[in-house]
Amino acid sequence: MHKVPEITLNDGLTLPVIGLGTYALNGNAGASAIQNAIHAGYRLIDSAYNYENEGTVGEAVKRSSVSREELRITSKLPGRYQNYDKAVTTIQESLYRASLDYYDLYLIHWPNPKQDLYVEAWQALIDAQKWGLIRSIGVCNFLPEHIERLEKETGVKPSVNQIELHPFFNQEQQRKWHQEHNIVTESWSPLARANHLLENETIQQMAQHHNKSVSQIVLRWHYQLGAVSIPKSASSVRQIENISIFDFSLDETEMSLISELTRPDGRINDQDPAVYEEF
Repeated sequence: MHKVPEITLNDGLTLPVIGLGTYALNGNAGASAIQNAIHAGYRLIDSAYNYENEGTVGEAVKRSSVSREELRITSKLPGRYQNYDKAVTTIQESLYRASLDYYDLYLIHWPNPKQDLYVEAWQALIDAQKWGLIRSIGVCNFLPEHIERLEKETGVKPSVNQIELHPFFNQEQQRKWHQEHNIVTESWSPLARANHLLENETIQQMAQHHNKSVSQIVLRWHYQLGAVSIPKSASSVRQIENISIFDFSLDETEMSLISELTRPDGRINDQDPAVYEEF
């Protein structure tokens, strides 16, 4: 079993630096895949209300021999329930679906700025944390202006901001801003859903040099950037590969070469949080 280093959030909760993304891991096959990942050493499991698999995650937790206290389970509030009362009910529903007493981390999935409800959604997360339903509260896909407003209007800032982050979209400015404000960057689609990344010559050469896979090189890059990554895989072989990145390191040149692959249009689905709406 692989031991993954941890980081401490601004509210004291610890998170492993690599977790398992679970998008499209559903039903019995999904529960088995997540259970295998826990067995392999994964302790951070990332889900969302909109993935419709919180029950699958809960089933994997139940089947696992690892104690609940050792795990860090994440879910996310969808855009259609950002109204305060709906948000409170949805957090409770998330817990019922997973048969859990609490989530370790609960995030607002997108700011949906046109709806302008994200501050009251945040207040619902703050209250749910006070009631013991959530240990740590954060956001996804929020821009600095959105986070500044949360803190200004509620006095509470997120522990985590989960954003699209991969070599084709390295989010340098946003990461720097997070660092200055003591917010952990979490990378979704850290391998860019493998789009063209696996064929990238620059990274292939590094992989050969280190005798590692392309995925391992990219996940090591995330780790050295200080970001928590949540690669998704249903394959137990790939899961172990993704978590086996702590026995080598990339030098400054290699880090820069990977970061230089970024492009202005590097987002996978052109989802710009300033305008994108998720329900």
